[in-house]
Amino acid sequence: MGYSYVDLENIEPSGPGDAVRFVRRELGAAAFGINHFTLPPGTTGREHDESASGQEEVMIVLEGSGVLRTDDGELELRPGRFVRIDPETTRVAVAGENGLVMVTVGAPRDEPYVARGPF
Repeated sequence: MGYSYVDLENIEPSGPGDAVRFVRRELGAAAFGINHFTLPPGTTGREHDESASGQEEVMIVLEGSGVLRTDDGELELRPGRFVRIDPETTRVAVAGENGLVMVTVGAPRDEPYVARGPF
């Protein structure tokens, strides 16, 4: 088959607070990582960077609101906003009063993507 698909409701919630759905694993994608996040109102995500993996990430905000806290300050998150983040930048998403739904896509900048862990 030349494609694969998965419906969000068929991906088991995982991670802290069941906030993440590991899309890459379900699709069998090998060139990049992709995850779906649903953060309840006022929830702070996991602060991290991607220095070890070298992955550049793009966040795509689907619903809700919040802020992205980085080394450079805060950026408003709202539906339709795409945010590219350097691997070395520490980041954490914080959901606003209506929660936050987003997708992240990541791949190493300088080498082929290699899937990490069970996600």
